[in-house]
Amino acid sequence: MKRGAKSGIFIIAPIEGPAGERIAALQAEHDPRILKLGKPHVTIAGSSGVGPVAANTTVEELEAALRPIADSTAPITLRFAPPTRFMQTEIVVLPLDPHGPLRTLHERIKMSGLKAAAPRFFFTPHVTLSLYRELPKDVLNALLRQRFDEPVVVDRIEAHLTHDTGESKRLLTLPLAGKLQVVAR
Repeated sequence: MKRGAKSGIFIIAPIEGPAGERIAALQAEHDPRILKLGKPHVTIAGSSGVGPVAANTTVEELEAALRPIADSTAPITLRFAPPTRFMQTEIVVLPLDPHGPLRTLHERIKMSGLKAAAPRFFFTPHVTLSLYRELPKDVLNALLRQRFDEPVVVDRIEAHLTHDTGESKRLLTLPLAGKLQVVAR
């Protein structure tokens, strides 16, 4: 696969509950086009740290590689840092700690043997609030003042075949079934 690919299979962790609902509301208000990418989520593989998995990977190959990882990974409690602009762009994200159990999950997927494109960025886990729109300064500042103090629990991963046009199709869902819950700080 080519370097910096934007199409292929992305491995994500959905963000649900009150925080997920609030994020979805902010996305709808500030950048409705982002809703084409699905519900709020953190991308574990497909963008930063490891590029998209080859689009011709079968569901059976995905499951064979990912099920042992999901079965031995406990749900992960995450805390968002304050919103920020992503790498000097107009993209607004809620950063997550790139270390600890989230990094471990990412690295295990990266080393799973799935064929993937080169990453576009270093591993920088986050949830995107605004992707496509350049926001007026006052709106941008209001979005950057938002705070998400409540922790969220990631309890599953999903594999999505995603095209650079924004179309996405879920291929596989696996619960994180490990026993010990770890809190990322």
